[in-house]
Amino acid sequence: MKLAHITARPPHLVQALEALARRADYREEARTLLDELSGITVLVARKFTNERTADGLLDAFHLTLGCISLGISRADIAEDGDAQLTFLLQHGAEYVFQMGFRHIRELSGLPYTAFVSDFDNDPYIQQRDIKVLFAEICSADPVAPWKGDDVYRRELQDRQHNQRIVACAKWLRQKNFSGPVRDPDMDANAVISIAVIFAMAGDGPIVARARQRDLETLVRGVRKTAPDIEAGWNALLKKVPPQYHPILRERIDEYRNTIIRKILSKTKIKTVITELLNFYGCSELETDYD
Repeated sequence: MKLAHITARPPHLVQALEALARRADYREEARTLLDELSGITVLVARKFTNERTADGLLDAFHLTLGCISLGISRADIAEDGDAQLTFLLQHGAEYVFQMGFRHIRELSGLPYTAFVSDFDNDPYIQQRDIKVLFAEICSADPVAPWKGDDVYRRELQDRQHNQRIVACAKWLRQKNFSGPVRDPDMDANAVISIAVIFAMAGDGPIVARARQRDLETLVRGVRKTAPDIEAGWNALLKKVPPQYHPILRERIDEYRNTIIRKILSKTKIKTVITELLNFYGCSELETDYD
């Protein structure tokens, strides 16, 4: 059996400082970096931890270490201590720290989930999210393996995917057959689910918000007429901008052999409707009767 290859490495700032220590004459550069790191750590402690306690200063130091390492990591330079040191000395520790923190701030502006709410625009919530991400990604121990840049990349991919889902759902809401849906709160996954499920009927309209009665009519109708579901989905895709096709195709592939089969089966309609309400349409489906 072949074992997975695991790479453990210290934070990028530590690698850069190790490269500095290997230089013949490094005292002046080391003193400059030490002064910068000390100043940054104090500022981080004042804003994010506690500058009056040893634990607060230590936490701030770990955040400073990780944030500078993230800035170096995202600068697209060689994974090499000397190259990292050159970059750090060229720009200065404070500038590289600001680079890392800007990535954290921009990441926090991307949706954590595909549910959109008015709370997302609350300044307190936004600042809280920045602090949480800062602590999660940038806390780094100088003598332990560092994974902060990997955590950042995974979080960025997840949030960018959520952003695409939200953008697709917003477009579908604007094109809803009975007029745009303007509620500030939105379950983007549910919007896309409703559009894909209703498109199976093949009669054309984009459905982004529906009622319980509409669901029952849909289920009864497709069981009676057995429409060409693939043709209905292709008709939906033709109406939607190409940038949203991957999101819709992903959902179509997921549903083709799951909920769509159940809708077309002999499962009790009440059972199917309950599942659609609870797991697919959620808050985007209006329960108008029981």
